[in-house]
Amino acid sequence: MSGRGTYYVTTPIYYVNDVPHIGHAYTTLACDVLARFMRLDGRDVHFLTGTDEHGQKVEKAAAAAGLAPQAFTDKVSQSFRDLVKVMNYSRRISSSCRRGPTGCWISTTRTRASSRRRAGATRS
Repeated sequence: MSGRGTYYVTTPIYYVNDVPHIGHAYTTLACDVLARFMRLDGRDVHFLTGTDEHGQKVEKAAAAAGLAPQAFTDKVSQSFRDLVKVMNYSRRISSSCRRGPTGCWISTTRTRASSRRRAGATRS
């Protein structure tokens, strides 16, 4: 990078008690636009978002759906991951992060940005 420093941007950690809605898409889009701009400005950008897959609301939503909490959160969390593909957010799915308490799943890292620059890509 050009020495401009590292820039961190994160969305809220989304609860998986229901499928994503326009507010989730908008918030992540706003963060993605900021991350892309900062990359164009020469910064090393780390973009993080994820889902919080525990809590009473999630447990109640799982019970209402007739599913075990883990099965319910896996299903709803997948719909958030699908939104990433549909919206074409800049991303790298990180399986190592999945072990964390919030189940984070999107992180844009130096590796991804560097490989794009080497390949001659002009946008994130």
